[in-house]
Amino acid sequence: MKVSRHMLSEDDKKRIHHRMRRIIGQAEAVDRMVQEGAPCVDVVMQISAASGALSKVAQLVLQDHLAGSLSDAASSDDAAQREAILQELIVLFDKYASTK
Repeated sequence: MKVSRHMLSEDDKKRIHHRMRRIIGQAEAVDRMVQEGAPCVDVVMQISAASGALSKVAQLVLQDHLAGSLSDAASSDDAAQREAILQELIVLFDKYASTK
């Protein structure tokens, strides 16, 4: 049984890549700040910014996957395939919700 395997568009990949480059820069900044003895409050603020940015990337990927999966399910005449897609989405949401 084929479950939805939606892939990101090239534009989405570029947008996410750009965001990830900034997140990598933020993570490197945290390391630098720690090594240089920056105040803890400043380090925590930088970590918070990177964490928020990474959560936003996850949200964008999840939204794209959800849209693609729902489209696949809606266009399928196979009830078992629709159910498999639904179950995949439920598992994905359970995993994603538990990381927050």
